[in-house]
Amino acid sequence: MSEPPSFERQMSRRTLFAAGAGGLLLATSKTAVAAVQSVGTDYAQGPGPVANSALFPGFKQSFVKTTGATINTLVGGNGPPLLLIHGHPESHVTWHKVAPRLAERFTVVLTDLRGYGDSGKPEGGDNHVNYSKRAMGNDQVEVMQALGFAKFQAVGHDRGARTLHRMMLDHPGAVTRGVVLDIAPTDEMYAATNQEFATRYFWWFFHTQTAPLPETLINAATEVYLRAHLDTQCATPGAITPECYAEYYRAYRDPACVHAVCEDYRASVTIDMDHTRDDKGKKLSQPLYALWGGKGTVGEMFDVVGLWKTKASDVRGQPLSCGHLIQEEAPEELLAALDGFLAAA
Repeated sequence: MSEPPSFERQMSRRTLFAAGAGGLLLATSKTAVAAVQSVGTDYAQGPGPVANSALFPGFKQSFVKTTGATINTLVGGNGPPLLLIHGHPESHVTWHKVAPRLAERFTVVLTDLRGYGDSGKPEGGDNHVNYSKRAMGNDQVEVMQALGFAKFQAVGHDRGARTLHRMMLDHPGAVTRGVVLDIAPTDEMYAATNQEFATRYFWWFFHTQTAPLPETLINAATEVYLRAHLDTQCATPGAITPECYAEYYRAYRDPACVHAVCEDYRASVTIDMDHTRDDKGKKLSQPLYALWGGKGTVGEMFDVVGLWKTKASDVRGQPLSCGHLIQEEAPEELLAALDGFLAAA
C-alpha cells in the first residue's frame, strides 16, 4: 500500500515555512480544512478492509453496537480471550506485528476505541462524559460480552492502557489481569508535570484546549501534525510501516476523529479526574504488568512501577529497549514479556 500524498507536497515550501507556524495557519487553514472536510465523511470507505486482510490474516471483522457507540472489532485465533487496545494516534492496526503470533495461543480481539479508527464517534457530551475512560472502557467490556467472553485478559497501550486501568477498577470480575504499555497513572503524571515533560508531551495540554482551537490547527496540517507526533514518540527508525501509517492517516484526516481525540484528552483532565477522586484510593486487585520504553519519556521521567504500586496491589514491571510505540518498535521483546505473564489456559 502506498503512503498518502504528503502534505508538504500539496503545499509550496514557501507557504509552509516562510512565515512560521502563524503564517502556516493563516495561509492554509481555509483550503486545508475544506480539503479535509471533503474527504472526511467517507473515510471508513478507504482501504481498511484491505489492510485488515493483509495485516491480520484469518481475523474476522465485525462492528459491535455498544450502549454508547459502534466498535470496529477483529477476532482471530484460538484459546483464552485476550483483548488488545491501542492508543493515540493509532488504531487496531498498531498490533499487526504481535497479534498474529498471539493468536497461536489466544483468541485475540482487536478493537478501535470509540472516536478512533473505524469505530463510532459520538459527541463529547456534558463534561466530555462520552470520552471518559469509564465510557470507553464500558465499550470494550460490552464488546467482549457480545463475543461471549465474560472474563478476559487485556493489554492496553497509551490511551488504551488508561482505558484498561479504568476497566479493571470498574469491572474486576471481567478483566482478570492487565498489561499497561508505556504509561504511569494519569493523575500522577499530571501532578508531576514540569517544563521538560510539558515540552515533550505538549499534546497533553494542547488537545485539552477549548474546541475548536486544537481541532482547527490539526485539521489545517493533518499530516504534518501526525508525522511529527509519531516521530517524537518512536525511537526506532522504520518501525512504523508505510501500511500502518497509511491507516493512521486515513482515520486521522477525518475531522470527527480529530475532535474525538481532543475530547478523549479533555475528559482526562475533567471527568476522569472526578472518577479518580471518587475511587478514594481504591487499588486494583488483579495482577498488573507495566512495560515501558526504556528510550522514551515515561521511563526516563517517572518511577513507573512505584507509581503503579499506589494504584494496584499486585504490580510488576520492566523497561524494553525502545521508545513509546512498544508493539511496533520491539514486538519480539513484547511477546517474550507477555509470554511470562499472560495465562494461556
